[in-house]
Amino acid sequence: MSKLTGITFFALVFLAGCSTTPPQSPLDWSETNAVVKPVVIQTNKPVAPSAHTNSTVAVHTNPPPVIVPKPAPAPPVVTWTSLENWATEHKTGKPHRITDSPTTTYAIASTNGVMVLGIGSLGATWNGIEINLGFAPEFIDGELFLNGLDLKKNLEPLLCAPPLTFSTNRIIVIDPGHGGSNTGTHSVLDGHFEKEFTLDWAKRLKPMLETNGWTVFLTRTSDVYVTNADRVTFAETHHADLFISLHFNAPGNNDEKANGLETYCITPTGMPSTLTRTFADPWYENLPNNHFDAQNLQLAVRVQSSLLRAIGMEDRGVRRSRFDTVLRGQNRPAILIEGGYLSNPAEAKLIESADYRQKLAEALAAALK
Repeated sequence: MSKLTGITFFALVFLAGCSTTPPQSPLDWSETNAVVKPVVIQTNKPVAPSAHTNSTVAVHTNPPPVIVPKPAPAPPVVTWTSLENWATEHKTGKPHRITDSPTTTYAIASTNGVMVLGIGSLGATWNGIEINLGFAPEFIDGELFLNGLDLKKNLEPLLCAPPLTFSTNRIIVIDPGHGGSNTGTHSVLDGHFEKEFTLDWAKRLKPMLETNGWTVFLTRTSDVYVTNADRVTFAETHHADLFISLHFNAPGNNDEKANGLETYCITPTGMPSTLTRTFADPWYENLPNNHFDAQNLQLAVRVQSSLLRAIGMEDRGVRRSRFDTVLRGQNRPAILIEGGYLSNPAEAKLIESADYRQKLAEALAAALK
């Protein structure tokens, strides 16, 4: 159990009864008592090409066009707001300081649950589940301040918004990762490929979801290659209400000690990603799936929580990335699950077990019930 998770348990007890009913409609963003940090933008001026003429022969040509570099998008205005003032504005419980060592830690609660966060730390927990902030909280003039994007994209969806619910006649696309020549990673034990285990997980999950009232489509039902772009198109064609991609993990450095469960959703515009895997991380991108930032986070924490309860594995948290092609273009809430490490001998043994994959399917079905 991580230190932050232990602190969360203490906070749940400490803050019992101090919640208020969350608003039932979208909230207006307020910059009351906000502090704006100026951002310096450097630009390079284009240099006009030199004119070259022949002194003997007159040449009549059109001058070459002056190429003006496209300016980079301006960085976002970094706005920091007092968490106490934000809590008053949004009618949540006030933040309470709960520890001073090793990190000064605060908890803030509503009827939805409790969030614990630390000064100078990107790590936080929501009802005991690890999440990641975009920017570390700071002390400004003796008060706890949070970045405006974290307040809007992390705290509001979890503390203030109504819990995620599913209507009737729901359609879900389950995406067994990889397939065909795209094998994914492999088991450190015997070389079996990730693509085999994701497909089995999806096939176990499908009838469970159908029993719960979902109409379910799989992006593949056999060992075939499907491009990531085609998986997005598949969800669009089938008018999916949700999209969930199933994977198993392996670190880039083949570290056999890496372990645990992760759930990913797209990074909100203006925030750095939790994971980049050497890909560029253009914070200014406003992707189609960013329209569902709040629902993505709510879905991700619900699924991560259900999986952890069923499996009891290490919590690697809800994380953000923007390089995942299967998530970027989705016009619906969408998440990607990493159900354990095939590079870790102990977890590979579990993943190769039909019983473990059955538990994964049952936990995911329970989260979507």
